[in-house]
Amino acid sequence: MDLQGINEGNGLSMAASLFLLFNHRITKHQKAAARLSLDVDRIINLPFDLKDLWCQVPPGLSEIRDYLAPIRDWLKSKAMSGDYVLIQGDFGASYLMVMFAFDNDYIPIYSTTYRKAVEEDRDDGSIEITHNFQHHIFRRYGI
Repeated sequence: MDLQGINEGNGLSMAASLFLLFNHRITKHQKAAARLSLDVDRIINLPFDLKDLWCQVPPGLSEIRDYLAPIRDWLKSKAMSGDYVLIQGDFGASYLMVMFAFDNDYIPIYSTTYRKAVEEDRDDGSIEITHNFQHHIFRRYGI
């Protein structure tokens, strides 16, 4: 029996979800790119308390595996095999969550960007630097 036909007939989707372990907000361009290039139908943010945990990894902790347990538990309860996880943030936390994603058959990805910096000399002798980042593609970790 053709699963595609079944899914079209009952409104169910076989498309993957994209979970965000991300320090920033996702842009409209990134959402559109995720839907097009990854074929995701849902983009899921961390709950506020877990987003704060992800964005504020304490720099004084010598080990963070236990600190990340609530995020691992949440992801394990929500994600399915083949779902994407956009992982960007603290280097150590990102590494641990990428390994967790691989261990649980999720697809860890990150966003690549074009970066442009403009430096302007100010009258007071300081330099003002403006950074512009523009999403280009999503790239899988490990490839």
